[in-house]
Amino acid sequence: MKTYIEVYGCTANKSDSSLVKGVLKENNYEIVENFTDANIIIIHTCTVIDTTEQRMLSRMKNFKKSGKKVVVCGCMAAVQKDLIKDILPDALFLSPQYSHHIVDLLDGKNLKFSEKNKTLFPKYYDDLIAPISIAEGCNFSCSYCITSIARGKLKSYPINEITQDICSAIKKGCREIQLTSQDTSSYGLDNKNNLGILLKNISKIPGEYRVRVGMMNPYTCLLKLESIIDGFEDIRIYKFLHLPVQSGDNIILRKMKRKYAVEDFFEIINKFQRKYPEITISTDVIVGFPSETDEQFQNTIELLEKVRPDITNITRYSARPLTTAKKMSGRLKTELVKKRSKVLTDICNKISKEKNQNHIGKKYNILVTEIGKEGTFVGRAENYKLVVIKEKVKLGKFISVQITEAASTYLFGSII
Repeated sequence: MKTYIEVYGCTANKSDSSLVKGVLKENNYEIVENFTDANIIIIHTCTVIDTTEQRMLSRMKNFKKSGKKVVVCGCMAAVQKDLIKDILPDALFLSPQYSHHIVDLLDGKNLKFSEKNKTLFPKYYDDLIAPISIAEGCNFSCSYCITSIARGKLKSYPINEITQDICSAIKKGCREIQLTSQDTSSYGLDNKNNLGILLKNISKIPGEYRVRVGMMNPYTCLLKLESIIDGFEDIRIYKFLHLPVQSGDNIILRKMKRKYAVEDFFEIINKFQRKYPEITISTDVIVGFPSETDEQFQNTIELLEKVRPDITNITRYSARPLTTAKKMSGRLKTELVKKRSKVLTDICNKISKEKNQNHIGKKYNILVTEIGKEGTFVGRAENYKLVVIKEKVKLGKFISVQITEAASTYLFGSII
């Protein structure tokens, strides 16, 4: 049986896709590159904002025209079945917690699906990067977030199973391990472990590889901050911190139910930077949350100008079904939200370029993971900075480079 798979959204979805591919291949299903060649189409969906949801629905309409069997995975399969059925009445659904049941679903077995550790199942990776799930779900309910509803409560996987997953990925040729969950610093809150302990155990795995730690909620990061910071010590762990602040105003943060204050965000950033001065800081901001005033928006600008993150992911607020924020009063006009988003984008692009220019002349040992545009090669430095080189190199190799130029989103380097 030939299957075609498309994946959208977060690294957790990519991890689920590698599991689905692994289980399918173990059961003699063939993965094809074009949906026109497939008997079955599998789409891993994302519904984090409205525009993404619309993109998913548009793609499903295209799949409907093919007349093929369609399996909808990801968050939309968990929380928006009725919306999908309007387009694909005969679609099969597989929520994120049950990715390992893909063959049972396709075979039509009338089983009651059960949640199991994703670390227990075979994985298939398309390239040198292995997204590895360390937990499923989240114990918090940010007022704007539909993902926590879709993926359920926190379930951290055992450290020995995670390290086995990583060892397996390395044996298969993967060189970059991306640890993923809804909130990586929540890891272990449901047992006696924490992210720092996990990282220390991962660092015992022999071999040439790098590890990227996924997004952390400032609230949960602060709970085990010292342990997490110490966990980053190994040279193979990218000095990269993805810490979404979402707003620079404490009143808005309370309305978002984020459980931390601006001051907590500053504390985490400062402590990471003291230990790892070259660390790359990435953050997320939601613009135009209900009732956000000009002053509160200005507070966000001031926070970003103070922290000067290397990367800022800016999202216009999007009301999601089933969330408490959707019912809040004080919705802002679209024109105002677009204006604020443009202002913030210009500021953050300027900061990013200035930060990158500080790396010109520096030397890094990059891991080359992909082929770029116009015959270039792309790798990541020790601090996860994206480096483009023009020389021809072998993928999966570590190369010493010197940075020669800088753009807002990447660096240029030459081999030394």
